Amino acid sequence: MSTLDTLQALPRLFRSADLCKFTGNANVFLTRARERRLITRLTRGVYLNTRLKGEPPLEEAACFIRTPSYISAEWALHLHGILLQAPTVCTVLTLSTAVGVRRNLLLRGVTIEYSRISPRLYFGFETRDGFNLALPEKALLDAVYFRHIVPFADDLETDLLDIDRLRRMARSFPLRVRAAVDPLCNHDNPEV
Repeated sequence: MSTLDTLQALPRLFRSADLCKFTGNANVFLTRARERRLITRLTRGVYLNTRLKGEPPLEEAACFIRTPSYISAEWALHLHGILLQAPTVCTVLTLSTAVGVRRNLLLRGVTIEYSRISPRLYFGFETRDGFNLALPEKALLDAVYFRHIVPFADDLETDLLDIDRLRRMARSFPLRVRAAVDPLCNHDNPEV
């Protein structure tokens, strides 16, 4: 099988382990394909098949690198139209332990930040265009959980949030998170 045939058989995002199905020596193939600029290395063991398949959405690539994972916090709030300011950091929450500043990536001028979340808080997302995206209410709760404040509180379009869903999801979070989002839950009903 030729190099181009092999690349045609691979998806646009692939792992070096996927390549072992097509070639006996994945390392030689990867080295030669990179030298010919047929593929791009995202991180150790993860590649983009850009020459034949094109660039995936940034969010899809970010979630593919660490699985299981989902996009959350400010980036998700912006995608949902809750936060109008465009963030420069894409927060990806994962069950993987491969997180921390040393594991951050720069992709297309955006910092991809990986943070580990407890399995009991790993919920509240939907699959969209090949990646998992936190629901707006869960993205807000995750942001407060990791940042210890309501991000851009004055700029949030809170009328787009489902307050009942926010309250239900907040029950799983620590008291400090519930206390931070409580004013948002009660903004329509000041007597509560």
